[in-house]
Amino acid sequence: MISSTVTSNTVTPPASAAATASSAASDAQNRFLKLLVTQMQNQDPLNPMDNAQVTSQMAQLSTVSGIDRLNATLTALSSSMIASQSLQAASMIGHVVMVPGNQVDLTNGKGMAALNLTQPADSVSITITDASGSVVRNMQLGNQTSGTVPFQWDGMNDSGQQLPDGSYKFSATAQLAGVKSSPATMSYGLVNSVIQGTQGATLSVGQLGAVSMASVIQIL
Repeated sequence: MISSTVTSNTVTPPASAAATASSAASDAQNRFLKLLVTQMQNQDPLNPMDNAQVTSQMAQLSTVSGIDRLNATLTALSSSMIASQSLQAASMIGHVVMVPGNQVDLTNGKGMAALNLTQPADSVSITITDASGSVVRNMQLGNQTSGTVPFQWDGMNDSGQQLPDGSYKFSATAQLAGVKSSPATMSYGLVNSVIQGTQGATLSVGQLGAVSMASVIQIL
């Protein structure tokens, strides 16, 4: 049964983050003003601070306050974006996604993966290996156009025997006009849950484990 859960690693809510940053900015401003007032109260009567010096320090206060307010705004915006990303990620639970990888999961005798061709190919071959690294199946996909090329594996080895369900690895080789290349490989997996952290949402994708939202190429 699919676990449809969203867990959290303590992400500060946008309102709380803004309030905390605003409080820090206010504290810094109060300290600055207190230091300035203390300096003016204890200045040498025979050599008082000139207007230019006071104006300069007030300008510094204004600059510091402006930077603090900007930091508070950015902090609130960042927290809001993280919360929004987590809500979007939660809607992906139960969906199959395509991510970069070289793993093909055999389930109920069927496996699915894909590769990306940057140019057409006269021939494309797939090599599937087991957990020990031994080659169990060689597949020929024939000529292909450029772009994403999905393929299915029936779970059979080169001898026609059905292999047990599990995780296998694969690699691809493309050939065009006698020149060989290694296309980028991609894996499919089912999103089971979402983990919300300080850096954003992370997806738990089948046997692929934790996958960042930015790594998702396609949602099926």
